[in-house]
Amino acid sequence: MASKARYTLRFTRSASRDLGRIDIPFQKIIKEKLLILASNPAGLANNITRLTNTEYFRLRVGNYRIIFEKREKELVVLVVRIGHRSEVYDR
Repeated sequence: MASKARYTLRFTRSASRDLGRIDIPFQKIIKEKLLILASNPAGLANNITRLTNTEYFRLRVGNYRIIFEKREKELVVLVVRIGHRSEVYDR
């Protein structure tokens, strides 16, 4: 059975800066998806993929990607990067 626990969203400094650089309409969509991710990760299961050989996951939001780490014990989703799909994996 999947738990109904709500996760806390946390951002790294670079993820906060990344979000600030994105156009406002896309920021709103990304924020909505992050709230869904925090309240019900299973609802976005089709758009989430584990990144190979890392502890990180990728959430697809249109042409943007959100790289995050899910900390089950602490019930925290740590957002590490947010960016366009062509450049988010570079760092």
